[in-house]
Amino acid sequence: MALKGNLHDFTTAQLLNLINLARKTGTLTVEGSQVARMSFREGKLIFATLGDNGNSLANMLQRSGVLTTEQGQVIETRAKGTGDKQLGHLLIQAGYVTQSDIIQSVRNHILDVVYKMFTWIDGLFRFDANSIPPTDRITVPIDLESVIMEGSRRMKEWQQLQNELPNLEISLRFASKPDTRLRNVNLTVEEWRVVSFVNPRNSIREIAQAVNLNEFQIRRIVYGMLQAGLVEIVDQPPPVIKVNGARREIVEEKPAAEQKPDVKRSVITKLIDRIRRL
Repeated sequence: MALKGNLHDFTTAQLLNLINLARKTGTLTVEGSQVARMSFREGKLIFATLGDNGNSLANMLQRSGVLTTEQGQVIETRAKGTGDKQLGHLLIQAGYVTQSDIIQSVRNHILDVVYKMFTWIDGLFRFDANSIPPTDRITVPIDLESVIMEGSRRMKEWQQLQNELPNLEISLRFASKPDTRLRNVNLTVEEWRVVSFVNPRNSIREIAQAVNLNEFQIRRIVYGMLQAGLVEIVDQPPPVIKVNGARREIVEEKPAAEQKPDVKRSVITKLIDRIRRL
């Protein structure tokens, strides 16, 4: 099957559906803002990578929360040149992780890459038949039917979230008058992590980077918090002056100490107290 073209003409969902129906084995490469590779065996998704970094087993375990940031960095440095299968075996023997941790982390990584592909509308693609990942990679077979259904659903949600939150450079603050709906608030671990960084000095994009969330994830969480009345958008347009009759925006740069979001545990405590008083 000679398959190559542009995502303008063939969407990710259509490509996956074709590979699934034909029960193909090989690797689909898409070159857009980054290079993504998705590998298949007899119509099942088995592995995926995005870009050149973050595709190692240590990174996957770190993103899944199985390893701390420090552990992930140390292990990746010391295990340089070690294949993922060998590294996984060593980590299991050392008691750092379980086999289930590894399989779930690899699966999460594969799905994260593929779901990102559903939001791409431009990029050159090609399918290389019988090309599969190196033998030192850990592969996890995933049915494409469920991937296509979930990816299509996320695509619709992504379009809605982009309309609701087109700009990630805006900031958030806690609502001054919490809505009565907060009485039933039940935040996930990821949502609590986002809450800990809510501060008018931190943009939504900075928060996403601090808690390691992609644009889809941070938009979905922030949109939910806005709808729940937990936070509100800080309306701080940059000051405008006129120079020779022309408008010019002055954007105040943040001091170096404020460049990265800062965690304030007291914020969470105040938030919990506020919810309890409702």
